[in-house]
Amino acid sequence: MNAVPQSLWVASPEGAVTVLSRDGIAEKLWTPDPAASWIEALHPKDRDWFQRAWRRAAQQRSPLDVTVRVRLDGTDHFRHIKILAAPVVDENGKLEFVGTAADSEEHWRAQMRIKLLARMASVPAAQDLSEAFLTTAAAVVPELADAVTIFYVEDSAEDGAHSSGVPAKKWPGHVGLAPGLPPLPPLDAEFTLGPVARGAIEDQADRLLIFPPDGPPEDGFSDVSARWLREARATGVALLPVVIDGRTVALAAVATCQGNPPPDEADLSLLRDVFQQMSGPLRRTMELQSIRDRTLALQQSFLTPPRTVDGLTTTALYHPADSTAEVGGDWYDAVRLCADALALSIGDIAGHDLDAATAMGRVNSLLRGLAYDSGPTANPATTLSRLDRIVQALGGPSMITVVHAVIRRQAPRIWRVTLSNAGHPPPLLIPRDASPRYLHGLSAPDPPLCVADALPRTDLHAVIREGDTLVFYTDGLVETPGTDIGDSLERLRERTEALVQARVPLPALIRKLLPAIHNRRDDIAVIALQARSKP
Repeated sequence: MNAVPQSLWVASPEGAVTVLSRDGIAEKLWTPDPAASWIEALHPKDRDWFQRAWRRAAQQRSPLDVTVRVRLDGTDHFRHIKILAAPVVDENGKLEFVGTAADSEEHWRAQMRIKLLARMASVPAAQDLSEAFLTTAAAVVPELADAVTIFYVEDSAEDGAHSSGVPAKKWPGHVGLAPGLPPLPPLDAEFTLGPVARGAIEDQADRLLIFPPDGPPEDGFSDVSARWLREARATGVALLPVVIDGRTVALAAVATCQGNPPPDEADLSLLRDVFQQMSGPLRRTMELQSIRDRTLALQQSFLTPPRTVDGLTTTALYHPADSTAEVGGDWYDAVRLCADALALSIGDIAGHDLDAATAMGRVNSLLRGLAYDSGPTANPATTLSRLDRIVQALGGPSMITVVHAVIRRQAPRIWRVTLSNAGHPPPLLIPRDASPRYLHGLSAPDPPLCVADALPRTDLHAVIREGDTLVFYTDGLVETPGTDIGDSLERLRERTEALVQARVPLPALIRKLLPAIHNRRDDIAVIALQARSKP
């Protein structure tokens, strides 16, 4: 075989070519010398599977119909060739293959473009940038590339990270690696992209760098990148900026490794088509991320450090949902009513958006004001009833669950807790000398706020002593889809007991109660208070 667009050939089952036409030559293909194997003309990634296909056709005496990459004569570039062959028996009864080799480059690239864009079809549904990057990287590895890293480019106009307009810090969205490649080293906060990558970002133009497998140019890449490229025996890197509304928002670094031939301009064109498909989804994802960031900032602005009184230690945390771009209406609060009394609240407003966060701020402010105005002798049930009337009159949220408690000193080492629960999970009491238990069962709470007019509300009473801890939390800490809430509450109690027995300090204990990251589907707010002796 020596030419495209089409050649005729005859070969033995062992692959020895006995007849080869040389008509219709458009570009010459590389032909091994007699001392070399014909398999060396094929692309390294195609050799194993093509040999298996050839042996199978010879053993089964079946036709062969494949497309394989063959090296162009005198170059390191390859072209896709369509191989069609049929087994025949000559006049001596010996098996041989008669076939054709036809140029299939344009057809292959058209089909590959369709395949790649089909793989990208799920990107518009991506919930965040990491998922969008993951899908894109998986679309091109390993067929078009051996390694893909996609960096989200921070906006230097907002963070002031780099005076030239290129931010100093870039964070990888996802790394896609072909089998057998070394893992990328972790990129710490000091990692910066090399000058070639920064140039691609600034110029918003593709870069294609080709170099020998012993390593890239010393001055073109960061030290971390250069070390990895040498270890992976990389032969080329394509850098493709993703531009949205005139700003480079992402940079794709696509590497060919393990001594494989580097990408050519045709490969770069295909990669460019793939990564341009990210523009629309990236714009939508970035808009959602921006809304989420602003909402989260607004929400956290309401979560001021909780006040306390002598003899009580308070610990609080808020953790936003880790999946999707949602922010909920969870909050906690603690208001000092006098030297020996504290009002404590935790609640959750239905919804996961800016409206929920805004409503949370209003409701929290109202409850804070009502608690302070009512004073240390007020009944929490009365305070929640007043809050319910006001919120409904002002057209508030559709539903609010909340626990409101007043903690008053009863003796030097004893505190009286009075609380009212409007549809919220029960507070968890951790006695100093007994197992953790809930203050009440699931049947005890009154209905949530904003579900009906003038509902009667009740107060519940408890006592805590020096060394006891009371934990208030939102349902994100315990609710798991498909799991009974009673089972989840029992797991929380058992987990708490194990941490207490291990003598974990209160701040660390609260953090360790959080579910695993992949199970955090809702916002979580927690506030705990611990009684101690008055100085």
